[in-house]
Amino acid sequence: MWLDDAYFKEKQLRLGTDAPRAALAYRVSTKGQVDHDDIPMQKIDCRKFAQKQGWRVVKEVAEKGVSGSKVSASKRDAIQQLKEEAANGEFDILLVYMFDRLGRIESETPFVLEWFVQHGIEMWSTHEGQQKIETHGDKLMNYIRFWQAAGESEKTSIRTRDRIRQIVSSGHYTGGFVCYGYKLEDQGRRNKRDKPVMDLVINEEEATWVRELFYKVIQEGASGYALAEMLNNRGLRTRAGAKFQSSNIIRIIRHEGYTGYIITKNARSEYIQELQIIDRETFDKANDIINRRKAKSEQERKIAHTSQNPTLLAGIVYCAHCGAKMSGFMHTDRYKLADGSIREKVQPKYNCFQRGQKNKGGRDCDGQALYLAERVDAIVLQAVSKIFEQIRDMKHQ
Repeated sequence: MWLDDAYFKEKQLRLGTDAPRAALAYRVSTKGQVDHDDIPMQKIDCRKFAQKQGWRVVKEVAEKGVSGSKVSASKRDAIQQLKEEAANGEFDILLVYMFDRLGRIESETPFVLEWFVQHGIEMWSTHEGQQKIETHGDKLMNYIRFWQAAGESEKTSIRTRDRIRQIVSSGHYTGGFVCYGYKLEDQGRRNKRDKPVMDLVINEEEATWVRELFYKVIQEGASGYALAEMLNNRGLRTRAGAKFQSSNIIRIIRHEGYTGYIITKNARSEYIQELQIIDRETFDKANDIINRRKAKSEQERKIAHTSQNPTLLAGIVYCAHCGAKMSGFMHTDRYKLADGSIREKVQPKYNCFQRGQKNKGGRDCDGQALYLAERVDAIVLQAVSKIFEQIRDMKHQ
């Protein structure tokens, strides 16, 4: 009944117009909690508590799938919205199911609660009562509460990480991004709640061109750009539906899971023959080529560039759109004046070589061809000046 808005509104109408105004805030950390109706449970408890206290509920805010231990309050729209409305005097009380719904960051959340109190807002929890900030003891208890919440969050993370490690070690998929060459399939396995669990299997169509990518790197020395263009020309797209980039190809070549393993951030399975797309020798050869190519590129970048060019970044600036090195040169701009005469102005500019070669088989680039060196150099100098100022300030601290 307490989830029925009409029922709750009818209850609220029985309160006097001078009843304290309350805002109710709910939060769950994971999609699983959303699916298991944790928000309604919090809402029922908070609505019943507010009604019993004689508070008029003027606002309800719900955050779904927001981690209180990983996401700062400054990046949570609900907290920022509540702060703004509290500063405007739109409610008198902020009620939560438990105070850790405000967050679990021990170095931040106690001060979030204290901020509301300092702005005249009473802070209440249906389980912990009111948190006042009147004495040093109150401040200590406020900090200890969130220190404990942070500890519980850390313990939960450890238990979850260990469980995922156990599942992966057993050769089972635990969720997350599915790499090209694989797909999810129901093979009859069920979890402890008797729900079907998907397993990772080879997608033969995708696996064919994954093998081709490795072959072309080893046998033809094909670059990531060339391979990305090849896939795009075939009409293939990434999982997100976008065109392939060189970075997508490199991630595929780097993915050791193709040799027959399920690999996550914290664990890897034993060898699973049914998941092997590439043999170990092929994987190592392709990655050796990529590594040597990268080492050569990095070495070239370390070589000092000398130039008589008046631009600040000649030889060391790269196009953000296609990654190609840009050159600096003196460019002549011609302007036609009102009287019909032509005026010329020579000024330094940066040029994206690939943009200029777009129709000659060059790398695809959707950026502009020319950039005024004066503007680019000014932006870089401003950023460098700020860095040196920060270094100087740190030196004098």
